[in-house]
Amino acid sequence: MSRLMLAVILAALLVPALCLAQAPTDSKAAPAATVIPNAKIAWMDLQQVIFTCDEGKARFAEVQKFVDDKNKENEKLRNELEKLREQLSVQGSKLTEDALADLQSQIEEKDTYLQRFRQDTEKEIENRRVRATNYLGRRMQAVLDKIAKEKGLSAILFFTHPATPGWIRL
Repeated sequence: MSRLMLAVILAALLVPALCLAQAPTDSKAAPAATVIPNAKIAWMDLQQVIFTCDEGKARFAEVQKFVDDKNKENEKLRNELEKLREQLSVQGSKLTEDALADLQSQIEEKDTYLQRFRQDTEKEIENRRVRATNYLGRRMQAVLDKIAKEKGLSAILFFTHPATPGWIRL
């Protein structure tokens, strides 16, 4: 989950709570921090909620399928490149200068294509993760607002575990 998304959700939840805070009557004696009397704050592992809810599982299963398909494509491209390199090592000394130059050019092109493919794929995977997370975060906002009102919460704060299983890796 992006830090920006967490900041937006946190800000959206904290703005109403901060509006409830009492401003000091004497501007000369302003306290270092604003105190919200009887504040009730809840903590929530947002990643766990996103990855374990039914819609989250479905959204990230789609992302995982995309990753799996791209991994297969990556493996195919890598094998093609290895075959060309193997061909160069086995036949290199027997090829004409033109054939050797052509084979080396093919290897360079395939290698460049593979690197770009990996970079583009990583960006697309991250974009899909962010879109899914943002979508689920927006959908959860209404539920969180309702829970906060029902429980009389001043704020809901989020924490995440860096090693949360469910992050999809290429």
